[in-house]
Amino acid sequence: MGRHDEERLLLEGRLIEPEGSLYTGDGSVDIKGRPVLKSNTGNWRACPFILGNECCERLAYYGISTNLVSYLTKKLHEGNAVAARNVTTWQGTCYLTPLIGAVLADAYWGRYWTIATFSTIYFIGMCTLTLSASVPSLKPIECVGAACPPATTSQYAFFFSGLYLIALGTGGIKPCVSSFGADQFDDTDPKERVTKGSFFNWFYFSINIGALISSSLIVWIQDNKGWGLGFGIPALFMGVAIISFFLGSPLYRFQKPGGSPVTRMCQVLVASFRKWSLPVPIDSSLLYETPDKVSEIKGSRKILHTDELKFLDKAAVLSPTENTSGNYSNRWRLCTVTQVEELKILIRMFPIWATGIVFAAVYAQMSTMFVEQGMMMDTTVGSFTIPAASLSTFDVISVIFWVPVYDRILVPIARKFTNQGRGFTELQRMGIGLFLSILCMSAAALVEIRRLDVARSLGLIDQNTPVPISILWQIPQYFLLGAAEVFTFIGQLEFFYDQSPDAMRSLCSALSLLTTSLGNYLSSLILTVVTAITTRGGHLGWIPDNLNQGHLDRFFWLLAGLSFLNMVVYIFCAKLYKSKAAS
Repeated sequence: MGRHDEERLLLEGRLIEPEGSLYTGDGSVDIKGRPVLKSNTGNWRACPFILGNECCERLAYYGISTNLVSYLTKKLHEGNAVAARNVTTWQGTCYLTPLIGAVLADAYWGRYWTIATFSTIYFIGMCTLTLSASVPSLKPIECVGAACPPATTSQYAFFFSGLYLIALGTGGIKPCVSSFGADQFDDTDPKERVTKGSFFNWFYFSINIGALISSSLIVWIQDNKGWGLGFGIPALFMGVAIISFFLGSPLYRFQKPGGSPVTRMCQVLVASFRKWSLPVPIDSSLLYETPDKVSEIKGSRKILHTDELKFLDKAAVLSPTENTSGNYSNRWRLCTVTQVEELKILIRMFPIWATGIVFAAVYAQMSTMFVEQGMMMDTTVGSFTIPAASLSTFDVISVIFWVPVYDRILVPIARKFTNQGRGFTELQRMGIGLFLSILCMSAAALVEIRRLDVARSLGLIDQNTPVPISILWQIPQYFLLGAAEVFTFIGQLEFFYDQSPDAMRSLCSALSLLTTSLGNYLSSLILTVVTAITTRGGHLGWIPDNLNQGHLDRFFWLLAGLSFLNMVVYIFCAKLYKSKAAS
């Protein structure tokens, strides 16, 4: 075989390279569409630019989200419940829009150009937000005593337009950047495949370095030097993120878009419905598949047939007409086994995916109820005043602590007992995180019980003032949440990348992020329902504007109970799950 023939097969993803080959064997190409050499592209040499991009982008995001509830209550003069709902709704949208970016990346643009385009939209949103906090006519006037004039419609519109441009920009970055980083490791090379597991750990580590700077320095600037500067610095870092991403372009490995995954799934459903009356052959080798070594889907390997969800196999059954005519090209009537298995994989992952929603609702409390709880505690430590939102620094410190401990200590120890290359399976890792989330909510409830006891003993129930109990009592709940993140969120990143079909990795990453979106919406729903039920008959409810008169502890116990039930369901689903089998 000539060199030109080998390059053509590499571009088509049809040549599986042996270990030690000069070229990658997963069909990846360089920015000009040529086969890539392992020696000077991808792997860890390309990752600093991707990790630097993610660090700066997350610094920008958390520079807004960490203290957003404080801005809404102090500057836009919203109530506690309204501000919390606005924050969780916006955060939910930030994790819903990745579905848009994922489809564009997998079907048309590829991950690189999707990240580049949506990063620009993100930067425009950051600049809009900075202007809304800096220009006097774009923000409400300050409170005069107890009188706090609400923001005008135009002020609200300008502020929230910037906020939701950021949400849209997030939609193109989040589902692609982790997958794009993992694309730098060749799945057909055993050494690079193992190394990829560490990438996800350090990817999440870089996220939290950005979050650490935001939750400490940026929050302090916002509270002490002004919101215009506090929003402007994250906007600057977003610009740095874009530059970092483009600088690595010559070193990246690119996967070609494989066509619309949504269309392929619809084709399977339509074809199986059309052939509903045809029996599925007992011998699965009689189902239709292309004769080539790899799938006809660009950038995808073949997936072996599984015996589950047999009704979908009807889409790959050859009808007498097709056998006679030899025409197998209409995918709305006949699908390949790989195409059918793509849909099966998504259906099998659904129960695991759904259990992540309650965990995300717990995580949402860090930027809402944990902050509001902290604002009603003593925030002074010696002569220094700690902004309540800055306590999330301990969540970040927890993550920064646990990532290297997990990667360098726990994984090698676990390997000796599990014989797993990565120590724990992704499912085991996520299960541990769900258990830790129960402990987190329990710790928050115990702190609130103590805070209310102090308020009663000092006669502060009717006064909307902080209670003299140190905000440092919140550290355990933040630290537990950080540990839960390392196990659950990173486990999700690995699970949805490794188990997803090759040509659906951005979509599956977006589905992983969708759990965060739905978790925020669930948090908003729970807040709304709890407020509606507990304020009946003229009662103040669990979460009044004066938390000293409320029962925020009961809200935390409610989430702890939901987390326990969720973990039980997860364990059941994880035992039934069957992993993807690639050919």
